Order: sequence, then structure tokens, then C-alpha cells
Amino acid sequence: MTTKRALAGTLAAALFFSLAPASGAFAEDIRVPVGSQVDRSQQSMPRTGMTQASVRAAWGQPDSIETAVGQPPISQWHYGKFVVYFESDRVIHSVLTRQR
Repeated sequence: MTTKRALAGTLAAALFFSLAPASGAFAEDIRVPVGSQVDRSQQSMPRTGMTQASVRAAWGQPDSIETAVGQPPISQWHYGKFVVYFESDRVIHSVLTRQR
């Protein structure tokens, strides 16, 4: 019985090691064109902690506003090149939008 167990273990190991390298062949390759990458330091955007009034004073009226949802209330202001996320009256994050 130990011979059968050893043989089964050897076959399982051989099968595993012969198929393992093939799993890398199914990996997805994602390429981002160099021209579409933007350095955040080159784009002027609101900083974390700024108030809605200071954002409006510095960047003007947003193109659109998505009203607050959830608890705590999170709202979005959309500008041409970025979106600003607010928790209540304060900026929590600014994100560059994809330029097409």
C-alpha cells in the first residue's frame, strides 16, 4: 500500500510541476500609453482639509456637483481635469480624471 501511495504522490507532484509554468501564460498584460500618464505634482488640485469655500475661491464653480450620500456625507465636485471629494465641508481627496 505504501508503494501505491508513493507512486500517487510522485504522479501528483509531476503533474503539478509540469502544469505550474503554464499558469503564467494566462496573466493579463496591461499597458498604459506614456502620453496618458500624468504627474500629479504638475496639476494644481485641492489639498486634503481645504474647505468648500476655499476650493470654490481657488478653482471657481465646479462643472457639476453630486450631492452628499452616506454617513458621513460624501459629495463630489467635478472640474474639467479632476474630481474633488468632500466629507461634509472638507476635502478628503482629489482625483485626476482620465483625459480622452
